[in-house]
Amino acid sequence: MRILTCIGCNLAHKKLPVHVVFENDYVCCILDHDPYNEGHVLIVTKKHFEDMDELDAETASSCFQAASVISKAVKTLYKPDGITICQNGGVFSELSHFHMHIVPRYKQQAFAAFYLDDPFVNANLRNKLLKTQTDLKAAIQEINELI
Repeated sequence: MRILTCIGCNLAHKKLPVHVVFENDYVCCILDHDPYNEGHVLIVTKKHFEDMDELDAETASSCFQAASVISKAVKTLYKPDGITICQNGGVFSELSHFHMHIVPRYKQQAFAAFYLDDPFVNANLRNKLLKTQTDLKAAIQEINELI
């Protein structure tokens, strides 16, 4: 664990301010601090990995199980037209730590903007992260109880 030098490790272990919506022994799922849409979640591994091909079997399985549950919760709460799940590795990973994005999407949006360096116009989403956290945590808990 490289908590002192790795932003991803610091996020996964809550050494930096985060809005956790789900966690287990392998992952910490947090709201993106700069969300593309409401319900934009990062799945961050607790053990330090940089790229997908480095993940051990338990962590990889946990990432995809979390993605499934979070996707169900996002669909229930925000009724998106679709969800994009992505992982940017190598020089394209802004954290230099393995993480996946769960991004609710709507037809009228050009998703290319997600990959631009231009800031999102999302002050209203950033201002309601606590409400989003509360809503998603409750939906995820309800889904987990049904499984």
